[in-house]
Amino acid sequence: MGRMRLTVLGGCGAWPAAGQACSGYLVEHDGFALLTDPGYATLPHLLQVTGAERVDAVLVSHGHPDHCADLNPLLRARVLRKDPPRALPVYTLPSALDPVLSLDEPGMLEDAVDLREFEAGDQLTVGPFQVSTWPLPHFVPNAGLRLTAGGQSLAYTGDSGPSEDLVALARDADLFLAEATFADEVPPRFAGNLSSAAQAGRNAGRAGAARLMLTHLWPGSGPAAAAAAARRGYAGEIAVARGGIIIDLDPRPTAGRSDEQPGPRP
Repeated sequence: MGRMRLTVLGGCGAWPAAGQACSGYLVEHDGFALLTDPGYATLPHLLQVTGAERVDAVLVSHGHPDHCADLNPLLRARVLRKDPPRALPVYTLPSALDPVLSLDEPGMLEDAVDLREFEAGDQLTVGPFQVSTWPLPHFVPNAGLRLTAGGQSLAYTGDSGPSEDLVALARDADLFLAEATFADEVPPRFAGNLSSAAQAGRNAGRAGAARLMLTHLWPGSGPAAAAAAARRGYAGEIAVARGGIIIDLDPRPTAGRSDEQPGPRP
């Protein structure tokens, strides 16, 4: 049984810092390549590890461009080849990708994309992955995503304000990939719609997640400060997302795992 592999393409929130990219994650299992959240500047990083034609499906948490803008050049890189691959299955919340898919003239990308809309709360099967989804608070509709394959699990928040469902999402996950735009305090302008590293650490601790990766940090903010804030609520392994990080997941028991019962699932 193969392991699930996560390749981080980018981890910046809002806009890409110099030489980096916004949210983008390539998740692979048994030869299937699932691109999750192709945000700004992720395509060049993706092309360093695989070809555009080798992506088997795309999964998008929400419609903000720092999570989906590079779907457009990805589709261009596929449809404008001499030998275009089959239409790419793209899983998304209803209408979330309308702006990105309308960037080109009508019909140009029609044969490149197989749009498959879902509602937050649905259960999906995407290649070898079973995907559970949660509606999580953000400025626009956002789905928390939990990918399970081969006994391994990756939980991803998209962008989310505080919610008890974050603990259910991350319950005993092998890796919790958590939005942590700010280290300690979320400014009033963003309160309720974004999270801090401190909150991510507390949620990871309550959920008993085996590992925590902080992502979507505000450009220019310090990863060390984010990790230190998360450490106050979580005793396990902590990393900060940055392009080029590769993690092979191993399902394994963790001493700090929670004894709480799982929260409601969709």
